[in-house]
Amino acid sequence: MPYGAGAVSRNPAQVSFFLLEQAADAAMTYFYGQLFLMDTEIRAMFPAAMDRQRRHFFRALVRIAEGPNGPDEAAALVPYLEQLGRAHRKYGVREGHYDLFRRALMATLQRFAASSWDEAAQQAWESMFDQAARIMIDAAKRDAEESPAWWIATVTGTEPRGPDVAVLTLAPEQPLTYQPGQYVSVQTPHWPRLWRRYSIANAPRPDGLLRLHVRAVPGGRVSTALVHQTRAGDTVVLGRARGEMTANAVRSARVVCIAGGTGLAPVKAIAEALTSPVRPHPRPVVRLFFGARTRADLYDLPDLRRLAGARRSLTVIPVVADQPGHGGLTGPVAQAAAAHLLPGAQDILISGPAAMVARAAWLVTVAAPAARRHLDPLPGGPRPL
Repeated sequence: MPYGAGAVSRNPAQVSFFLLEQAADAAMTYFYGQLFLMDTEIRAMFPAAMDRQRRHFFRALVRIAEGPNGPDEAAALVPYLEQLGRAHRKYGVREGHYDLFRRALMATLQRFAASSWDEAAQQAWESMFDQAARIMIDAAKRDAEESPAWWIATVTGTEPRGPDVAVLTLAPEQPLTYQPGQYVSVQTPHWPRLWRRYSIANAPRPDGLLRLHVRAVPGGRVSTALVHQTRAGDTVVLGRARGEMTANAVRSARVVCIAGGTGLAPVKAIAEALTSPVRPHPRPVVRLFFGARTRADLYDLPDLRRLAGARRSLTVIPVVADQPGHGGLTGPVAQAAAAHLLPGAQDILISGPAAMVARAAWLVTVAAPAARRHLDPLPGGPRPL
């Protein structure tokens, strides 16, 4: 039976979840408390600070509780659960742990949805959880046949590109397969069990090296450690590559890339792959709009220009939002790029801060309605349980 088959609106599981949702923070704290009491080994899989983790688990629970309403949502939910199952391998989650998750979840629902908790609600939840768990477990088993759960990588170089930006070069000990535009989860020894996602900024290379563009954000423990504390010779741990905005998704002869800040990383990798001399003809013509607040914030412009100088089909267009006298395109990169779009069919890839991506997507739809859009507001994909 397909996942969610026979589900109806407002089934007993959804009613009880509505009650749980009213006390989400307390419920998630209780859930992890129950889980850690059942098996102290599981506690070692999670970071010391659990606030972010609790939010991630609740978002995943929302997807499972809502279930698919129709074939389109079912088609999206199953791949989501499969990715979730594959992602859990790097945390050390094994098949036997799912029963502990199940018991902790039932105890949490019984406590926080007591007024609607009965045999029908419990059976509905158990059925939904078991179906979701089976999809995740099977995906993890298939993934284990093809790749390790994680990769150890040595930092071979760190390049400061400003007070809060660095470009890191990594050498995985084992080959890490990825498509240009995808991202990897990164764990640094400075913050064990704390994973953050960073897009790979280069197309696959014969030497297997990866380059990451990292901005240290206020309060960002992993990003701050990578930018300010990581040195050549240090090691990091990487998760498998994921992400849907890739060079393989491009179909048109004309491609426009719109990047803000370190959102440049995935579109740079895609532009490099699409214009590579070893790529079979015909190669698309690529225009890359790279935006920042000031010219000094265009941290990768020299390297981009070197790349464009070696690739006749690549044009790099810097855009500065807040620096009078810049001499080039000025204003928000989304607006500047949309104003220079050509009509007709093309692929447009947008990457950067979420607000910038949303703005660019709307402007692109108006300026070039025939274009195929590919959006990457942040390294995406399912969050861990």
